[in-house]
Amino acid sequence: MTRRSETVVAIILCSLLASACGGGEKQHTDTTAIGAPPSSTPAATPGAAPAIVGKTWDVKMLGDATGYRFDPPMLTIKAGDGVRWTVVSGPPHNVTFWPDSIPPRAEATLRASMTQTIAPLTGPLLINPSLTYTVGFVGAPPGTYHYYCTPHLAVGMKGVIVVQ
Repeated sequence: MTRRSETVVAIILCSLLASACGGGEKQHTDTTAIGAPPSSTPAATPGAAPAIVGKTWDVKMLGDATGYRFDPPMLTIKAGDGVRWTVVSGPPHNVTFWPDSIPPRAEATLRASMTQTIAPLTGPLLINPSLTYTVGFVGAPPGTYHYYCTPHLAVGMKGVIVVQ
């Protein structure tokens, strides 16, 4: 199977998964421009994920003729910061953390911060450009957090967050 046909199969499977899992949920959108400097995030509403107390950093989710990737692929943040992923091209995309590739005791922190998950440590499928997904690292233990895009893992769409 060629790389292109693997991608097409992955997209079809993810689309079917999204519709089977009640893909009618409203996705969160954000009007902050891609490439804008880190910003402060307002306090969360009751019952929501813990409020981000530091900066929110932007990561683009891209899929085009040069490949599928996160930009930047590696990001260093502080505990209390957040990361906002935005679909730019090549959807669907999502963010999934490997449970065995995050610091000990980090899973509970991520679960508390990740909303609309479709599986453990797996964010929702974002199927349109400009959709965003934000994860806070409030109370996150320092260390390296490896993540990937589920539909595009086979074509190497992976990223790393280092929490200081």
